[in-house]
Amino acid sequence: MTVQWKPERLWKLLDKYKYVALLLAAGLALLLWPAGEKAEPEPASGGGPEPFDVSALEEKLSRTLSQVEGAGRVTVALTLRSGVEQVPLTDRSTSTGERGSSVEEKTVVINTGSGEQAAVRMERCPAFQGAVVVCPGGDRAEVRLLLTQAVSSLTGLGTDRITVCKGSAEPW
Repeated sequence: MTVQWKPERLWKLLDKYKYVALLLAAGLALLLWPAGEKAEPEPASGGGPEPFDVSALEEKLSRTLSQVEGAGRVTVALTLRSGVEQVPLTDRSTSTGERGSSVEEKTVVINTGSGEQAAVRMERCPAFQGAVVVCPGGDRAEVRLLLTQAVSSLTGLGTDRITVCKGSAEPW
């Protein structure tokens, strides 16, 4: 016994179950949709992020702040509360037994060819402790305000941790 599908019968079934078919089609489309995970581009140097250099930052700040009108030649000194901190990537596994549950955490290690190295999950930026800005225009209130706001916005320091002083115009 063979079942013959007539077009009228097919249209009746489709009309009866159109919402179910629509829901199945939408679910299938969502399953086939790309996950949206974008690969992060590799840095141009290929060696990871550049190491933090406080003296290079001080020099860059000095050059930038020297462009503030009335400041003159600016020298910046920064102190750090903590340096760059690398947080290792860990693999956590939980097991449940007769005596309760236990959690085991292992640091993920990468074989670099010349040895093994802990995988880094993230790097925390250094925390600044204070800043001193010395410039010939440091005795003028408007220059002090501008320099304090600039250093605060660039380092995240509160204005109470930034000191602006008048200095000589000649380089030392």
